[in-house]
Amino acid sequence: MRIGQAKELARRWVHDEATGEPGFCGAFYHGSTNWHADETELPATSDFDVMVVHADPDPPAKPGKFLYRGLLLEVSCLAFEQLRSPDAILGNDQLAGSFRHPGIILDPTGRLTEVGAFVSATYAKRPWVHRRCENARDNVLKHARTLRQSTPFHDQVTSWLFATGVLTHVLLVAGLENPTVRKRYVAARDLLTNGGRRDCYDPLLELLGCARMSPKRVEHHLTALAAAFDDAKAVITTPFFFASDISDAARPIALDGSRELIDRGLHREAVFWLVATYGRCQKVLFHDAPPDLRDRHDPGFRHLLADLGITSFADLRRRTSLVERFLPRVWEVAGEIMAANPEIEE
Repeated sequence: MRIGQAKELARRWVHDEATGEPGFCGAFYHGSTNWHADETELPATSDFDVMVVHADPDPPAKPGKFLYRGLLLEVSCLAFEQLRSPDAILGNDQLAGSFRHPGIILDPTGRLTEVGAFVSATYAKRPWVHRRCENARDNVLKHARTLRQSTPFHDQVTSWLFATGVLTHVLLVAGLENPTVRKRYVAARDLLTNGGRRDCYDPLLELLGCARMSPKRVEHHLTALAAAFDDAKAVITTPFFFASDISDAARPIALDGSRELIDRGLHREAVFWLVATYGRCQKVLFHDAPPDLRDRHDPGFRHLLADLGITSFADLRRRTSLVERFLPRVWEVAGEIMAANPEIEE
């Protein structure tokens, strides 16, 4: 399926389903969709992001991932208040890219179109690129500060993982690249290689702990994850933000997406998403599985982390501190990337 065809299906879903919701204010294409031409093939290991805008400042919980006429949609909800100011969008590293190119599906108030036009015209201005880099940098520190020994181990791991992984977003935003989720390390590697700063890439993998991990070992962990995933999706009942990621519909992204990277020789780049998905499976099993099922999959999760150099909260705290200490170097390289990018306007 081409992205243009996926857009038409997403538009149909919005018309048929979202417009009838109380407080519906509009919808727009979100995420990686906005970074590719309509003629581009949508990979089988990718979903299609749509953001639905609500008048209520406390919008409904995100529907998440689900199949619609053969298309895996990922639908999220956003309060209209968050889009009133172009400045708020331009300074948000995750949101601004959705308005870089025309991508509004429905706009009954006309406000999304008005704000979107301003954001598109101003997106590449240096002060706003700098602001978005600051936003990504702040997100590194925000994730680092959520690390708490009082939380379950899988949540501790998630705090460390995203503090580490968002370092790539600081660089990608500086290069006017998509701050993607699953393929963030692939994108960062390409950006740094093309910009002559490959020396900054291996340290990112060192912080993740996979710089010297072999393809065979990553494959081993993916096999263990697949078993945990299938058991978790069979017992999940407790809602949480990423619950729809642990489902039959999401399996191609959760597992096949990692397999795709391994097959391309990008096994180290697959580790981030592998750990993120494993952590979500562990969260489901922790809340919803009987003890014997939890105990069955905990060793696999622990073995993966041990291969990354993590066996305890103390290790997570030490590694998070290393991320914070490395952040100034990432910020320096981001500045060099911005300075060398001819697309960035004064």
